Amino acid sequence: MLEISPRKVAQVILMSRELHRAEGELRAFIDRLSEDEQAELVAIMWIGRESFDAEDLNDAIATAKAEASIPCADYLLGSPHLSDHLENGLDALGISATAAEDDLM
Repeated sequence: MLEISPRKVAQVILMSRELHRAEGELRAFIDRLSEDEQAELVAIMWIGRESFDAEDLNDAIATAKAEASIPCADYLLGSPHLSDHLENGLDALGISATAAEDDLM
């Protein structure tokens, strides 16, 4: 079970789509997440870009924690197609990214 809520992931997805005007807000949002939530966010992105399979979520989280060498926001914002990868990762985990985004609207 994920500690990070789908709603928080959806918030990152929406803000990353508007990065040109919301970068500071997005960085602050990610920085406020717990270490576990940040690792899960990275793992979801990795699953979405097919670096890990959904069944390997726990391994992806452990790897994200073990390999964290730069601030999470820097890492995520340096990843092309962040919003797409997060959306695909949620979908692969059986979580509706669209429903989570709709909750924010």
